Amino acid sequence: MKIIITGVAGFIGFNLSKNLLDNGFQIIGIDNLNNYYDTKIKFQRLKILKKYKQFNFYKYDLENFKNLSSIFEKNMIQCVINLAAQAGVRYSIKNPREYVNSNVNGFFNILELSRMHNVKKILFASSSSVYGESKSFPLKENDTLNPKNFYGLTKKNNEEMAKIYSNLYNMNIYGLRFFTVYGEWGRPDMFMLKYLNSKYKFDLYNKGNHYRDFTYISDVIKIISKLIKINKKGFNIYNICNNKPIKITKVLQIINKKISKKNLKINKLGLQKADVVKTHGDNSKIIKATKFKNFTSIETGISNLVKWYKQIY
Repeated sequence: MKIIITGVAGFIGFNLSKNLLDNGFQIIGIDNLNNYYDTKIKFQRLKILKKYKQFNFYKYDLENFKNLSSIFEKNMIQCVINLAAQAGVRYSIKNPREYVNSNVNGFFNILELSRMHNVKKILFASSSSVYGESKSFPLKENDTLNPKNFYGLTKKNNEEMAKIYSNLYNMNIYGLRFFTVYGEWGRPDMFMLKYLNSKYKFDLYNKGNHYRDFTYISDVIKIISKLIKINKKGFNIYNICNNKPIKITKVLQIINKKISKKNLKINKLGLQKADVVKTHGDNSKIIKATKFKNFTSIETGISNLVKWYKQIY
């Protein structure tokens, strides 16, 4: 099977691509390699993928319809997995236009070209951010969506566009609402790696009184790999989550047992206006669809992350 993966040099894109390449898939990778976070790790990921003969890479922006079109015209694509997006909740406060360009316009191009070239299946990254602030948990796929930030709004828009495309053009499209994915080769701007990389001071928002449904990268990859093989018709949305929220301060305690941070000063700050206090997703729908239920514990996931971190950094 020949698959397009956008955001291929990103955290999830890299891990998924490597897994699929190891299992004999042909991967066409697309990434604009932007500098939202340090590009060094993106090039490290890409270097590993380029060792595979069945991997081809294009440094393209999703907003460039002409460039994307050339890829679809030259290849018989069976599946598209759209993981490219301008990430970051707090960054969206100051730079909303970046999110429209990449997350909305770019995703529209993916949908339109997939329609034009009769792609059988599309999977795309949504986010737990579409739910916004809630007091009713766990969050279910049919809950009302009320995003609190611009990032979440663009992901909600993605879901709405995808649903319309699916209904109008009889396309099979799966939306994946990721809940705080962490693990090896993760983004350095995200919570755990940010903490691991901090040497002198670490800003802890809401004084650590956040709860997050951390989901280990290996579990995410196994779930997506199963979804690729499933033939479920129409438009479907899935929470990709562990269903076990944990307080941020508890996560720090687990990390501190694995690596010494005794010289690090914790700077306790207030709640950021774009942040939600708690995420906790119901994963019963994705378990039913994929039969995957052996989710990795936070202790094991962090242990694997710290081991990898000590080798790489």
